[in-house]
Amino acid sequence: MVIKLSAGAFAVSVCLSLAFFVGHGQPVLADGGGGKKHDVADTVKKEVAIAMKKNPRIGAALVRLLFHDCWVHGCDGSVLLDKTPDGGSTEKDAMNNIGLEGFDLIDRIKDKLGESVSCADIVVLAARDATSILSRGNIAYNVTTGRKDGVRSSAAAADAVLPPSTFNFTQLKANFAARNFTQTELVVLSGAHAVGVAHLSSFRDRLDNATATPISVRYQNALRDHVEDKTTAAVPDPTEMNNIRDMEFAFRNASGYNATGVDTSRAARGVLDNSYYHANLQNKVLFRSDWELRNDTTGAAGRDMREFRDDAAGWYVLFGKAMAKLSEIPAEGSRFEIRKNCRTTN
Repeated sequence: MVIKLSAGAFAVSVCLSLAFFVGHGQPVLADGGGGKKHDVADTVKKEVAIAMKKNPRIGAALVRLLFHDCWVHGCDGSVLLDKTPDGGSTEKDAMNNIGLEGFDLIDRIKDKLGESVSCADIVVLAARDATSILSRGNIAYNVTTGRKDGVRSSAAAADAVLPPSTFNFTQLKANFAARNFTQTELVVLSGAHAVGVAHLSSFRDRLDNATATPISVRYQNALRDHVEDKTTAAVPDPTEMNNIRDMEFAFRNASGYNATGVDTSRAARGVLDNSYYHANLQNKVLFRSDWELRNDTTGAAGRDMREFRDDAAGWYVLFGKAMAKLSEIPAEGSRFEIRKNCRTTN
């Protein structure tokens, strides 16, 4: 997915406490009150924290999982399915879903919560809690619960609507507009690339001079050498850190990375902050779709990135609002259920 988030003078009129009818039921705030709804949120939060302590990478995976679920047919848990009544390839098999993770954790949470809680709600809650932990508590937002799970999942449907890493700016803007997300929200969400990893197949075009969109030559050379060292017959599609901040000092130095204003300590590795914009404005990002934010002929996306680079607190707020809006994309379809097993329909 390219999950990209933009901030800037982003005045998103999203009411974080708004209760939506998600096609089936009246959700309530997952943060409020006591009782069962509160217990559900607490259980998800606890399990996400345990999982991230054991494997910090799972946090970024949960954020990506939310985007890849909700962007296809709305927030319905369809990305979790291994099979459907119709048969055929599910969303997990989509080209644009390469490297999706977090399924085992969703399964564990489902086992603890039981049959009354939808898998779609678990994905939304888990992403919210992962975002908070990844950002050291700087990003907090409310979500509603009450979703039901969809029964259809298609690799073709996912590849048709998820934006690939090779999209140009016009395509990215149109893709987000189709989901009622603004250009600024595109830039805000792109900031999620401050964390996580990417497969070589997703940015190989940036290393080939015949296909590369403009990229820092020093960064390109360092990246090419780094990837070649890790590519073997057994590992033909290695991964790299999305964020140059998370690379070793020798790599950053070889790339000519200017770390002014960025915490590059080991403790900051994997932290969700505004460092993505520092890297992109230096043209040191993996994906073409990242670079394309610099290619907005109106200059608006570039202004947003400069604003987010210089105002971390403002970006935190906008990112939370965009994530809340993403979490409330209504599920599409006419048949829903609460699955007993997140991987199969009832």
